[in-house]
Amino acid sequence: MRNHFKDIVLKLAEKDERVVLLLGDISVYLLKNFSDRFPDRLYNAGICENTLVSMAAGMSSQGLHPFVHTIAPFITERCYEQVKLDMCYNRAGGNIVSCGGSFDYAWDGATHHCYTDLELMRMLPGMEVMQPGNKKELGTLIESQYANGNASYFRIPADEHDLDLPVEFGKANIVLHSDSAPLTIATAGPILKNVHEACQELDVNLLYFHTIKPLDAQVLSRYAETQILVVHDAFGLSEAISSTINAKVKYHGIPDKFCCYYGTLDDIRGLLGLDVEGIRKTILKELGEL
Repeated sequence: MRNHFKDIVLKLAEKDERVVLLLGDISVYLLKNFSDRFPDRLYNAGICENTLVSMAAGMSSQGLHPFVHTIAPFITERCYEQVKLDMCYNRAGGNIVSCGGSFDYAWDGATHHCYTDLELMRMLPGMEVMQPGNKKELGTLIESQYANGNASYFRIPADEHDLDLPVEFGKANIVLHSDSAPLTIATAGPILKNVHEACQELDVNLLYFHTIKPLDAQVLSRYAETQILVVHDAFGLSEAISSTINAKVKYHGIPDKFCCYYGTLDDIRGLLGLDVEGIRKTILKELGEL
């Protein structure tokens, strides 16, 4: 997915001279083609993430379309004050593009886990928040939003789901629908792959959100009379749904403790019950079938 981001931002820079790229000492070699083509439009400020955000806000004030790219916990949790004040308070447009969200860097331990970013960004006035789950969604959302004058957060995942769904900013997808279903599952990002498989042959609805903010309240309202179960490997979606509609909402995902685990992404999902087996077991319990 980071390779796809490389291609997207290069294509945008070729047609829009206002596109600039700011790096926090990550993906420097990956983006070498960009630096070779546009050496005066790429800045690697090193491990100075707070400065990167402030630079992006300043560039935006001069009519540029900056992309800030580095690891999720450092560009969101570490830089929250700069994102809040320099970008959002000043209504500066710009694009924060992270990698390593949730447990994509599972092998580096808790310091590199990041499951709060979507919720932190969602709480900021004027911020758009997107969690694309595959290459199609990433490309479509970046191209539609990068130059709209708003602060935008894009989370690049390490894996991706394989469903080919329509992509429109702010619009959810109804992946599965049953008129008789008492339970609606809601999810976001690449974990849709596990959730979709876990839902097979069960009488449930399945909603998918690649845009966390603004959330698609219109689609949600259709299912407000059902029990809603949010299955998500981060915070943000459950909180957004609970604040958008008056419905009974439960969450299956991150526990209220630090996930001090090492291993692969699949290892961590298995430990948290976010593999196919764990998700299906949770759904069956909600349906009263287990």
